[in-house]
Order: sequence, then C-alpha cells, then structure tokens
Amino acid sequence: QVQLVESGGGLVQAGGSLRLSCAASGRFFSDYGMGWFRQAPGKEREFVAGITWSGAGTYYADSVKGRFAISRDNAKNTVYLQMNSLKPEDTAVYYCAKDRIRFRSRYARSVSEYDSWGQGTQVTVSS
Repeated sequence: QVQLVESGGGLVQAGGSLRLSCAASGRFFSDYGMGWFRQAPGKEREFVAGITWSGAGTYYADSVKGRFAISRDNAKNTVYLQMNSLKPEDTAVYYCAKDRIRFRSRYARSVSEYDSWGQGTQVTVSS
C-alpha cells in the first residue's frame, strides 16, 4: 500500500510561485505514473498535471499549461509541482495521486484512474 504525503502549500499573492512536493512510501514508485489534482470549495476534484512512470511524458490541464510544471525524482520517491504566475482561481486543496495501472502507456486524466491519494495541501492565492 502506497502512502502519499503532500507539502509546500500556503498563502501567496497573485503572480507568485509555490512548489508542492509529494513524498511516497512503499515499493515500485518508479513503475507508476503520478498526478496532481485540486479541489476548490463546492467544486469537483479536477485534474491539474500528470507525469508518466518514466518521467518522459508530462501533461497538463489547459488552465495551468505554461504556468505549472510537474516533475519526479524516482531516487527520492517524490513528485513535484512547480506553480508559477499563480492566480486567485488556483486557490484549492491540491492532492497528489498514484496511477492504478503499472507502466501505463497513455495519459491518465480522470480521478478514477488513480488509486492512492494524499491528504491534500491548501494553496491560497490572494488578489
């Protein structure tokens, strides 16, 4: 069973930056793609960014493309989300998640394609 722990959230002014980290415990971290999702109050959880098991492929929601960057360090069992040019509409609880399919060959953008979730970290962007 994989456990995921996010960190790095906080309060930042519009235009600022934050870097989120997600540390994973358990074996075979490098065999699975990872994703970042977010959930704002009263809204459904939505996909933000994903990275393939090898790290060779990254993909993003249109709303964050060009501003956010996902990366992973398999030696440290950690995935990151660098968030730049933050906007008030980026305010949400951010969750990292592990793909349920080992060595998935395509991108996974839906909640149902992930089977392990962290507890979330709050990101608040003030205007």
